[in-house]
Amino acid sequence: MSDLDRIRWRSRRGLLELDLILEKFVAQYLDQLSPEELESYKDILFLPDNDLLDMANGKTDHPDGRLQALLEKIRAC
Repeated sequence: MSDLDRIRWRSRRGLLELDLILEKFVAQYLDQLSPEELESYKDILFLPDNDLLDMANGKTDHPDGRLQALLEKIRAC
């Protein structure tokens, strides 16, 4: 299993709403992410589902600017 396959698998979450958001993001951007963005996305995947959903919906921001920049891409999907 490749690293991108693992990331795709980890992008499947317990909340349907979050699954739908991340599914669009993965389909649209995963293959185009820079190595730095890929590392940021891996870090994002460690966030709890409810917190990540709030951030993906724009209800809250992440204090780490590196992660926040990628969350903006996720929001745009």
